[in-house]
Amino acid sequence: MNNSPLADPMMTPYLLLDKERFQRNIDRLTTRIQALGCQLRPHLKTLRSLEAGAYLLEHRRSPATVSTLAEAEAFASAGYENLLYAVGISPNKLGRIAALRRRGIQLHLLLDSAEQARAIVGYAQQHSVAFSVFIEIDCDGHRGGIRADAPQLTGIAEYLHHNGVEVSGVMTHAGESYHAGSWDEIAAAAEQECAAATAAAARLRERGIPCPVVSVGSTPTAHAVSNLAGVTEVRAGVFSTFDLFMSNVGVCRTDDIALSVVTSVIGHNHEKGWVFVDAGWMALSRDRGTATQRKDYGYGLVCNSEGISLDLTIASASQEHGIIEIPPDSGWNITDFPLGTTLRILPNHACATAAMHRHYRVIGGRNGSTEVWERITGW
Repeated sequence: MNNSPLADPMMTPYLLLDKERFQRNIDRLTTRIQALGCQLRPHLKTLRSLEAGAYLLEHRRSPATVSTLAEAEAFASAGYENLLYAVGISPNKLGRIAALRRRGIQLHLLLDSAEQARAIVGYAQQHSVAFSVFIEIDCDGHRGGIRADAPQLTGIAEYLHHNGVEVSGVMTHAGESYHAGSWDEIAAAAEQECAAATAAAARLRERGIPCPVVSVGSTPTAHAVSNLAGVTEVRAGVFSTFDLFMSNVGVCRTDDIALSVVTSVIGHNHEKGWVFVDAGWMALSRDRGTATQRKDYGYGLVCNSEGISLDLTIASASQEHGIIEIPPDSGWNITDFPLGTTLRILPNHACATAAMHRHYRVIGGRNGSTEVWERITGW
């Protein structure tokens, strides 16, 4: 007996990827960054799929970004050689990284503290392994990193350099751009991000540390940046699928969003004006990122089976139930959604929603064929 959830093509909920929109989104940013004289190091964390990587990466030596070692190992086994593990390094992961390095994989680590630097040097010397690191630069106070003008920046870099660890580059992430209120604010964040990264690299080079890579990136700033002088690569992740959060930021339209969760109507509450669907937070995720934005989409935007918005949202969700509340002035009635009706739900946060699914159904292939892509799971 085949118990796979994909055995029955009508079984809902499932995650659907529109390949045409996916490819269009990739082409849009790739063309833009290349026109600015730079290269893209796409973040693979949204879909975490080897099949998706084949569209995002031109060849096996193309630079890529991962957020888990499971991704790094899977892509390395598939032949990809240039990977940045863009999460601050923990000493307990150095053994797995060393194993990949010994296989000839150019896997770069990320750090922003002297403590991490000491752990890397200690492991490298004890186990005779060569590591490559990026130093994270704080360009906006969003999360981690070292300020470009901080004294410890050169101290950490010199310690690594003089103890045999390659300082391959500096990296920034303009995370505050996600909260920008206008396109001008995103453009200003992009300028600030580039300035911080290039300033940090200049300080290291003045100390005799080559620092060949200057890496910047977030999906909003990647689309707004106008000058990449001194920058060697741009990172972005959710640009390939987009989501409602990015639509609210102004980086895309809702009809650019390539991911949706396909769901079925499973019941009604006529008294309350509710339509129940079989996509709860286990299918949509608990991410409510749009709640603080200009438009709150609840747990997702409801579309018809063709992906056309109905201007309704999943107002609330439990584990396996989503509830569409039909406003009296919406023009819709409960009777418009009979039992078994198929709908698509656009996600607030594509990365979080994709993480709820082990497989993706992919439409837009030749002759209307449907593919199934696997997700890399674990850490």
